[in-house]
Amino acid sequence: MKKVLVADDKATSRELVRTVLEACGYEVFEAADGQEALEQARAVLPDAIILDLHMPRLDGFEAIRAIRADANLAHIPVMALTASAMMGDREIALSSGFTAYLAKPIPLASLRQEVSRLVQGSHVR
Repeated sequence: MKKVLVADDKATSRELVRTVLEACGYEVFEAADGQEALEQARAVLPDAIILDLHMPRLDGFEAIRAIRADANLAHIPVMALTASAMMGDREIALSSGFTAYLAKPIPLASLRQEVSRLVQGSHVR
């Protein structure tokens, strides 16, 4: 079973993503902020990570820098998730080390498709 780590400071957002991904057969782990996401990633070594960009303690950009700097985590595909999608944000996220980008409200079909692509290793870095 493929493992996906979902980090978002909003419990309702984590619940939505978890419900969708569990229905697709993934084992889902959750974190409420970037620091917790980093700790969970090191403990679980997930097949993919979904990070909200705006979280307490470590935001998504700080977390992706730490993930990419960690030899045990650097290879893991990481999707940026944000509610404040502005023109150019996708490009900024991708150039910061994210593998994929998805804006909220989350289009569920896109979420399923992107996670499937990421865990199957068909993403481009």
